Amino acid sequence: MDYKIDLPSDEVAKNWYNINADLPVELPAPKNSEGKDQIGTLPDIFVGECLNQEFSNERYIKIPKEVRELYQRLGRPTPLTRAVGLERKLNTPAKIYYKREDTSPTGSHKLNSAIAQAYFAKKEGIEKLTTETGAGQWGTALSLAASLMGLKANVYMVRVSYDQKPFRKTIMRMYDGNVFASPSSRTEVGRKILDEMPDTPGSLGIAISEAVEEALADDKTKYTLGSVLNHVVLHQTVIGQEIEKQLEIAEEEPDVMIGCVGGGSNFGGAMFPFLREKIKGNTDCEFLAVEPSACPTLTEGRYDYDFGDNVGFTPLLKMYTLGHDFIAPAVHAGGLRYHGMNSQVSLLTHEGYITPVTAHQTDVFAAGKLFAKCEGVIPAPETDHAVKVAIDEAKKCKETGEEKTIVVNFSGHGLMDFKGYESYLDGTMKNS
Repeated sequence: MDYKIDLPSDEVAKNWYNINADLPVELPAPKNSEGKDQIGTLPDIFVGECLNQEFSNERYIKIPKEVRELYQRLGRPTPLTRAVGLERKLNTPAKIYYKREDTSPTGSHKLNSAIAQAYFAKKEGIEKLTTETGAGQWGTALSLAASLMGLKANVYMVRVSYDQKPFRKTIMRMYDGNVFASPSSRTEVGRKILDEMPDTPGSLGIAISEAVEEALADDKTKYTLGSVLNHVVLHQTVIGQEIEKQLEIAEEEPDVMIGCVGGGSNFGGAMFPFLREKIKGNTDCEFLAVEPSACPTLTEGRYDYDFGDNVGFTPLLKMYTLGHDFIAPAVHAGGLRYHGMNSQVSLLTHEGYITPVTAHQTDVFAAGKLFAKCEGVIPAPETDHAVKVAIDEAKKCKETGEEKTIVVNFSGHGLMDFKGYESYLDGTMKNS
């Protein structure tokens, strides 16, 4: 039995896969709100090459040599590991594999896009990047990527996560990233919200608005996003392309693929190369997108045009949304507390190719504890959502006797999330 399937360093993908070329129906285009031209301001906000990728319909987009080299230096390809300990504990005939994006220096999948965005910014003469972060995985990844490229990075971290996860701030500062609790007094957006709601826990939508406001004030500064937009998910497809090769080595075909969803980047990155085959009718694999019951964007949101940020700097995007002014409860999965969803993931959910699932906070932490005991790896609270549903699917196989192959995108580790785990272990965690 192969417990771990590694690929050699030179197997890092040479191209990002763009699912726009294979969608079953045309992706609805962004549009301006009444009386405004948000689309016209996009070049003032985003790095030019990232915008080109955002609207591209090319099936494959070449990964620059320098980006591939950094992928290799920082740990790609990542292992695909068989969760034998968990299988035995559950006494299931299912085979469970997990793709270990937690092995990156910053502990999650986020570096795959941070490196690319920082590289293109440097090529275009940009000096500083701004961004938002929820739980801090994206903020740490962008801080490292900016440091590697000789750029400055300002990170607006959702206030509740700023308080819950203090050591993520330390990591960002180690990479010379500047971290501010959002809403902050640094921006007009932040000051206005603090005046109206001084005790707000903050939201990703607010943090995005603050970061965009700063980028608009300086032509040497650009805004970078850690999820949601198409070019971000595009960069993450190195994950799914590696899984394809690793399952081929294992002589496995996936029956169920599972990932957590907040904005859609880790889920889309792992699943899109396989969803291409689902769209073509070549597979019966199920694709389960797991979100918190406290922020049920795909399961309870509306499929409609909405802003990606709180105040409407961005164009209107067609997506599942809970409303751009939605502020989620302060659950510990900070990376999943976003009001909207990537447009491609939203479309494929709307068309029936992706099945959304919700999970309660205490249940996902229980799953994370079980996984840690069986496999030795402590998942991030976000990743716990995918782990929880993988356990549920494996239990179903025990009941039916089906020998399904279950693949989980293990998006990050939980070694900076002990406040949440401590709350769970002490019995003081609120359910959601």
